[in-house]
Amino acid sequence: MDHAAEMHPLGWAQYTQVKVTVAPELAAAFKAACTASGSSMVSVISSFMEAYSKANAPKKGHLSSLSTKRQRRAAVQRILDQLVLIRDNEEKYKDNIPDNLQGSEAFHLADCCVSQIDEAIEALESAY
Repeated sequence: MDHAAEMHPLGWAQYTQVKVTVAPELAAAFKAACTASGSSMVSVISSFMEAYSKANAPKKGHLSSLSTKRQRRAAVQRILDQLVLIRDNEEKYKDNIPDNLQGSEAFHLADCCVSQIDEAIEALESAY
């Protein structure tokens, strides 16, 4: 084990550098909080990444659950169901925009959103 790996706070022999872009205020607040608590920024972020990965990583067999055509079709149908729900909610939002605002940016965006979701639904339906 080389000296750099021995010095790593979590004791890893190998590690990967991760670059994160955040608002300057958040970076400054994070640095101040780590300094105040006596923790290194690396160990705090690494601990967060480890806990998050354990809680949210795909379970074993997750990818193999789409190995058959029937399973893939079922997965696409679940996506379609969600898209229809989102489209319907966006349609309701658009329909509830007052008449005097129907030429507004909000109305136009909602209308475009509904159209784009409809296109996505049609594309998925034609694929399966």
